[in-house]
This record gives sequence, C-alpha cells and structure tokens, in this order.
Amino acid sequence: MKILVTGGSGFIGSNLVRLLVEEKGESVINLDKLTYAGNAESLADLDGNPNYTFEQVDLCDAAALSAVFEKHQPDAVMHLAAESHVDRSIDGPGEFIQTNIVGTFNLLQASLQYWRSLEDGVRVTSSSEEPQGDRSGVAQCSVSELETRTDNSNDIKKSNFRFLHVSTDEVYGSLAPDAPGFSETHAYDPHSPYSASKAASDHLARAWADTYGLPVLVTNCSNNYGPYQFPEKLIPVVILKCLRGEPIPVYGKGENIRDWLYVTDHAEALHTVLTKGRVGETYNIGGNNERQNVELVRTLCSLMDELHPSDAKFESPVFSSSNGGNQSPQLELPRSGSDSNSVSYESLITFVTDRPGHDMRYAIDPTKIRDELGWEPKEDFASGFRKTVKWYLDNREWTDRILSGDYKLDRLGQSEDSSSSC
Repeated sequence: MKILVTGGSGFIGSNLVRLLVEEKGESVINLDKLTYAGNAESLADLDGNPNYTFEQVDLCDAAALSAVFEKHQPDAVMHLAAESHVDRSIDGPGEFIQTNIVGTFNLLQASLQYWRSLEDGVRVTSSSEEPQGDRSGVAQCSVSELETRTDNSNDIKKSNFRFLHVSTDEVYGSLAPDAPGFSETHAYDPHSPYSASKAASDHLARAWADTYGLPVLVTNCSNNYGPYQFPEKLIPVVILKCLRGEPIPVYGKGENIRDWLYVTDHAEALHTVLTKGRVGETYNIGGNNERQNVELVRTLCSLMDELHPSDAKFESPVFSSSNGGNQSPQLELPRSGSDSNSVSYESLITFVTDRPGHDMRYAIDPTKIRDELGWEPKEDFASGFRKTVKWYLDNREWTDRILSGDYKLDRLGQSEDSSSSC
C-alpha cells in the first residue's frame, strides 16, 4: 500500500513512518513543511530506501498538495501534520488556525478531488495556474483539470482509499477526577487555541465524510511520549533540565493528570485503524497510564538518578526567592538511591505559575479500539518511560543540534502578568 503521511518528520509522524516502512512493508510519501518541530534527521536512516519518499510541502499551498496527489497516486492518507504545543498556541494562535484548520481543509479538498477522479476513471493533473483563493492559500471549490483515462484501472483503488485524520483527546476538554475516560461520543469542549483548532479540523474531516462521501476515519489519542519528541514537551524538558542541572518547571501544584501513550504503540494503533477500522468511525487511543504531572516528573528524576547519576551538588531552586514563592513541599534535598552522596535530580523541581486555561485531567477509554480492532498498548508506565529516558541519554547529539538553534528550553505560553521561573 502507498500511504501519504502528513507531518512525517515530526515526533509521532517519524515513528509512524519508520514503523510503516520497516515493519509493515508499506510505501510512504512523507509530506512535511519542516517547521521547527519537523526534523529531517529523525528519518535519516530511511534515506535511499525505495519505499520512502520525502516531499517538502506546506499544507496551506493547495496547488502543491494537488501536485503531490498527481505525482504519487496514494492508496491512503494519514493526516498528522499539525501545530501541537498548547503553550505556543497561547503565544501565537494564528499559526494554529492556518495549519490545523486551513491546512486540513486544503488536504481534504485535494483528497476529495483525487478520490473522485478514481471513481470516474480519470486522473488528476496539476493545473498550470494557481487555484483561486485568498492569500492564506485556501483553494476554492472549483475542481482542477482532469485528464480522461481509457480504462477503469483505478476503480479498485477508489473503493479501498482511506483518509485517516489523527487528533487529540484535548478536544474533549477536562475531566473530573472520578469521571470515566473520554469515549468516542464525549462532547467536545476545547479550552486552548490548540485544542479548539484541532476540534475544528475534526469537524471538517467528519463533514467531508458526511457531505461528500470521502472515506474518513478519525482517531483521538492521549499524550504521547518516546523517541524523537521535540524538546519543548514535558518529558524531554525534564530529562534535558536534569542533564543541565537547571530548574525543572512544574505547572501549578503538579496535580494535573494525563494518560500517557508510548509513541510506537500509537503508531501501531494508527496502522490498525487504517487497515481494519470502519469508515466513518472514530477510535480513541489511550495508554491505560494515568499519572499526575508531579508524579511523572519524580519518576523521570528517579530514572535519571539510576541511569545517569549526577555528581553535582545542586542548590535546590525550590528554596530560591526568585520563584515567586512557589515552594516545594519537600523539606530537605532528596538523595539519589544509587549514590547516597549524590543529590537527586528531584531537588531541581520548581513549581511555577500555572498555564492559563490548564485542563485538570485527560483520560481515554480505549474499549472500542480494543474490542473492535484488537489493539492494546504494549508498553506500561515502567517500561515505556525507562525506554524513553535511555533513548534521550543515548541520543544527545540529536537534542544538542536542536538546542543549538532558536529554541533554548525557555518556557512559552505565559499570561501577560506571569513571569518566567526557569
């Protein structure tokens, strides 16, 4: 099967592309704009592989999207490309509107045009003229030129074509501590520019299915973790702050709860939905792995104490007057279990001003995908996080090259009256 994967150079995308090519035997066209979070080095090992092709394309360039469909004639689309960091969406929501909403619209239009051409026994050809639209690159509803074929060789491909739209559990809003996990019928209630833009893209995908008959599937997943995650997200931030001996920021009291899903488990689930899922259905993908943020951070610190003990004598930032009075409940510096003379990385934990609109709890009910498609996560809390910490310790050159650019582990997404504590 030839699969067009959008956002294939990102965190989840690169893990998915590698799984598809190396383990599933699929042919992949990786379509990625290569923004700050898209890293070509994450798939350097696939360079020269005949089943892997890279196309650097912006989703907001409708003409370029149509050209990719014309050139590669995919059997399926797996749409992962998105701006995804909540803090960045607070600072600059416009990029999230363009990529997550306008970009998804353009991809749906290009996919629909291509799919319809298969039904009619015709092939999409790129127009020499740029499609009518505004400056944002939104294509209008007019169809591009079509070249008539003399046979119906694509009819079988048309019946098997799938458009898998990959989304997040954040569209559902926040759960009470004792509420059951999000099911596929849970009402949408997004609270950040990021989750609102993803909710909009979900609605667009379903609308193109209901209105135009495009064979769409939708997935909503919980928080991913694992190799190749851009170091702005919680887990790589904690690991890298430990390595640098810098304060580890924990928002508020650290009581927010997330369900953690190992990224290769997620990739397996996406392939399962694409190949076995029912058209028009939504499948929630979770890790059965709920933890408070502060509990997760302490677990990571403990793993770092074991796998990379520090010989530093940290001055605990939790006692510094510069943190605005957000003090840790700990009364003395914890010691590393592997070396009683070494101060634990846990002493670097610093409680900082909470994120605006911070949802208290996310949790996924994965009953449907388990019962209908037979998928369950393989990694648990202990195995997944140990693998993740070891990967970052073994691949410091990858993060060093990222941190040599504009991003320096600085905190983003603060409200106007809040101050940085890290």
